[in-house]
Amino acid sequence: MKKIPWLHIILFAATFLSTLAVGALQTQMIEDIAKHPANILKGLPFSLTLMLILLCHELSHYIASKKHRVKATLPYFIPAPTLIGTLGAFIKMKSPITTRKALIDIGASGPIAGFIISLAAVIIGLSLSEVAVSKGASGSLLLGDSILFSLLSRIIFGEIPASHDIFLHPVAFAGWIGFFVTALNLIPVGQLDGGHVAYAILGEKHKIISKILVVVMLILGYFLWQGWLIWAILLVILGMRHPPVIHWESPLDKKRQRISWVTVIIFVLTFTPVPFKVIMK
Repeated sequence: MKKIPWLHIILFAATFLSTLAVGALQTQMIEDIAKHPANILKGLPFSLTLMLILLCHELSHYIASKKHRVKATLPYFIPAPTLIGTLGAFIKMKSPITTRKALIDIGASGPIAGFIISLAAVIIGLSLSEVAVSKGASGSLLLGDSILFSLLSRIIFGEIPASHDIFLHPVAFAGWIGFFVTALNLIPVGQLDGGHVAYAILGEKHKIISKILVVVMLILGYFLWQGWLIWAILLVILGMRHPPVIHWESPLDKKRQRISWVTVIIFVLTFTPVPFKVIMK
């Protein structure tokens, strides 16, 4: 008889509640929620969309792991008092990955699945969003645009006047986060999803790419967004080397090579050089 995965269930529930609260605060003042607790349900569009993106990402990793007989845990969700109510989710590999095919399948499946759901969320969410005059108050938080998000915004809204901005519907915001998380995971460094794919293609050359990209992130962190400094330091702490694949000699077929290029295209389309910017006046 299998044990009930209580830890996974509790973390999932806690993350749902934390993202629900954040979603509610996007539409309500905290005083309104305190007076009328039912108002927290207004956070459902954001919470459900973001949880679906994270769940599809991690379950795709899990299913691909099972397909290749690699032992892996169910997803661990991480609730946190952040701008989005979570630090994401992850699964833990409990046995070595045997072939390069398996490495690409496991590494690419999550970002591709998460990207598809995020893309749908952005399209639906932007159609529910509004263009209005931007007040630009001091301390306001602006979201940066990736190539794809900017393109979709232009298709849906056309040319936006300089004094106006898009006020995102919570579903669109969750989709924006999905793009951002997808790009972060696809950075080809260490044991990130992009690192798995890069190692399967490049082998030990992957370590050189990792070092170069960490330096690039440090430069981006100095000139564009300080968050890249933190991300670069975390990657160095976590390690830039990738564990070896047991049967490296097993060749990659054209399907896996095409999948690796798909991940590169998704990364380019969703990467946001300056994700967040605070207006200072």
